[in-house]
Parts: sequence; C-alpha cells; structure tokens
Amino acid sequence: MAVKYSTITREEQIRLNEELENLKTVRRSEIAERIKEAREFGDISENSEYEDAKNEQAMLEGRIIELEQILRNARVIDIDNVSTDKVNVGVVVEIENLDSGERRSYSIVGSHSADPLTGKISDQSPIGKALIGHGEGDEVEIEIPSGLVRYRIIRIGR
Repeated sequence: MAVKYSTITREEQIRLNEELENLKTVRRSEIAERIKEAREFGDISENSEYEDAKNEQAMLEGRIIELEQILRNARVIDIDNVSTDKVNVGVVVEIENLDSGERRSYSIVGSHSADPLTGKISDQSPIGKALIGHGEGDEVEIEIPSGLVRYRIIRIGR
C-alpha cells in the first residue's frame, strides 16, 4: 500500500501534536480508571459500564494511531513562506462564480483542518483540488455534486 502524504501547516501540526499528547496521557488514564471501576461491579460479561469503557478505549486507540500516522506522513509548511502567486495550502483565495457573479473566499487547508462552514476547504476537496496551482485571473471549471461550475480566481492572499 502506498503511503499517503498530506500537507499541513505548522499550526495544524502543533494542534494535532497537542491532541495526541492529551489522548495518550489524560484520556488514556481516565478510560483506564473507568475500566477499573467497571470491573469492580462484578461479572464483566453483563456489565454495560465495562463494555462502554472498552468501546471508548478502542476508539481512543484508533484515534491515537490515526494521529500518529497523519503526523508521520505529513509535509509541514510554514504559512509565512507560502507563495501567493498560485493557489496552495496556506492561502486565502477569493473566487467569483462566472454564472451568478457570487464571490466567496476560502482558506485552503490540509484535509485534517477542513471546515467548510467556516470557509476552510481542503486541498483534497473538489473545489480545492481544482484551484490548486492556478493564479489570479485564471478561470477554473469545477465538477461539484450539483454539476459543473465555472469560477474566476479574483485574489490570492494570506
């Protein structure tokens, strides 16, 4: 299986490392204590508290593995050194819908920080993929679930 690299900003790297550290230290201890207390209730085969704690532990360990993999395979960029000549992770891009005239601004982020409701779109999203590598004034056609949309890149900044 090929290793999938992702681009993250230094800030994303710090946030993910903080989450990982919290999960490994604080949350692991909390869940271990819950499991210990649930065992004291008696027969674990019919103990819903024990089952819930074990399920939570499994989800926690899965997230820890996921974060470790993300961080291990991340290409970290420094936003201050990102060029605004072309759309890439770390820039804010203003685009205009050529059919409706509507303008929108998006921050292009790594897939682990995407939040479309706040204007942060992933470089792996349909819009992000289509915009990457294009400059101001370029027209881009983007295939989205509702069909083909044409945009012009108005501005690229930070």
